Amino acid sequence: MNLGIIGVGLIGGSIALDLKKSGLASRVLGADQLEETGEEAVRLGLIDECVSVDRLAVESDLIVAAIPVGALVQLLPDVLNRISPTCVVFDVGSTKKQICDALDQHPGRERFVAAHPLAGTENSGPRAAFTGLFAGKTNIICERNRSAADALARVEDVFSVLGMKTVYMDADEHDRHVAYVSHLSHVSSFLLGQTVLDIEKDERNIFELASTGFSSTVRLAKSSPDMWAPIFEQNARYLSQALLEYIMHLQKFHYHLVKGDVKELHQMMSSANEIRRVLDGIELKTKQQKEKTVTLNRV
Repeated sequence: MNLGIIGVGLIGGSIALDLKKSGLASRVLGADQLEETGEEAVRLGLIDECVSVDRLAVESDLIVAAIPVGALVQLLPDVLNRISPTCVVFDVGSTKKQICDALDQHPGRERFVAAHPLAGTENSGPRAAFTGLFAGKTNIICERNRSAADALARVEDVFSVLGMKTVYMDADEHDRHVAYVSHLSHVSSFLLGQTVLDIEKDERNIFELASTGFSSTVRLAKSSPDMWAPIFEQNARYLSQALLEYIMHLQKFHYHLVKGDVKELHQMMSSANEIRRVLDGIELKTKQQKEKTVTLNRV
């Protein structure tokens, strides 16, 4: 199978590595807005050749669109205009509603699958790509009834090979959920980083006091603004709602802190500790999925 990767960074590059390793992709073409990025992806062995999007669309059997969501809305209709009748296109964007709406009336809509693999790191670019990024994680497919049966099956197979479990959602439902479990955490990390940087202007030693707790909490602030600004823009409705609820909890905590009400502060933290049960369950499922993936790969 000829695999086409539009956007050869962390996600696109990691998909290419895993599908080459599995043998599912015999040849990988890449396209990137920056010529030097494409050349680096070739040197690193992520792709076999860097080509134009037009050529990639014509020569690929399966196309992964792994570019910022703002660009996806503009690019995908043109890509679907150029592909063969048997080619399949899927995206990996962190928002789904605007992308699905942009393709709603496109004559090639059934050759497209709206996907969102919930995996990644704070790093970007070809050097950030690595094998095993997706193992044990969850993938979301939206509007599956709008995709042709063979197109859906092919993309489901790809994510199975990557070691992911796939769930299905409405596009609007997807955007509402990820506003809380993904987008809000990135906003929080960006603003925590900015808050500490503002203090650091006057207190030069503050970073010498930073612990691993600070590093893990602010890690996402290293993420690419070029990727996240369009995500926030496209999901402004639900992210705004999530922020208001988050601010409400911050204000409540601040109120009890100023009042010196340790009992209420303790109660708020105890309630939040319930997240441990949820996260431990997710961690166990992730471990089991990874072990299953390793077993299947050995067979």
